[in-house]
Amino acid sequence: MVIQRWQSVWLLVAAILVGLFCILPMALIITEGPEVMDANSATFMYPYDNWVMLVVGILVAVLLIINIFSFRDTRRQKMMTLVAIVLIAVLAACACLMVYGFQADGARAEWMGSILLLGGAVVFALLAYRGIRHDEKLLKAADRLR
Repeated sequence: MVIQRWQSVWLLVAAILVGLFCILPMALIITEGPEVMDANSATFMYPYDNWVMLVVGILVAVLLIINIFSFRDTRRQKMMTLVAIVLIAVLAACACLMVYGFQADGARAEWMGSILLLGGAVVFALLAYRGIRHDEKLLKAADRLR
């Protein structure tokens, strides 16, 4: 019986993806109108423009990294992974609300590809959860054999 620690790799990749989301632009805001000097003005919207999104993003990344080192308690590791998945969903909802809030002000928003990093982080967190469950089953089977 060999316990594979692939969930550590998946958790690290998910943490890196959330960290990248926090520093990359998530939308391009285009303001149109005569009051703007050059008919169209465009600015990038970053997650760190909103301190709540930045705090949640950093919290998720740190939670995923801490989760890598809590391999001795699989129950806690599974719970921390589920909490991280929920927080990633909250981060995505905050991003959507932030971008669509600017669209209501007469500006047009174009999504950048960084929002897809959160989807990838969820996928890798789910892969880690599956790996943790697999290791639990292996440990239970080994305990029955003893």
